[in-house]
Amino acid sequence: MIQRQFTVYGCVQGVGFRFFTAREANKLGIHGYVKNQIDGSVRVVAAGPAEQIAAFREWLEQGPPTAEVTNLIEQEYAGGRVFSRFSIER
Repeated sequence: MIQRQFTVYGCVQGVGFRFFTAREANKLGIHGYVKNQIDGSVRVVAAGPAEQIAAFREWLEQGPPTAEVTNLIEQEYAGGRVFSRFSIER
């Protein structure tokens, strides 16, 4: 099990990005959260097996059809939080 933090830039707020991200995470069995940031980006924290995280990252690079992702930054998540599900945070 690994944990990663992604910051997604582009046209990613107001287009259903959080909803579609949560749906994809649940489909892949990933836990964590998705949250809009004040600068217009979206933060995604994902915890799961490396293979599922890799597939999730590929999906985040494109996002849903309603979004336009221009940049994706991946970091190791060092927050120390344990996740039991995937949630949309406000």
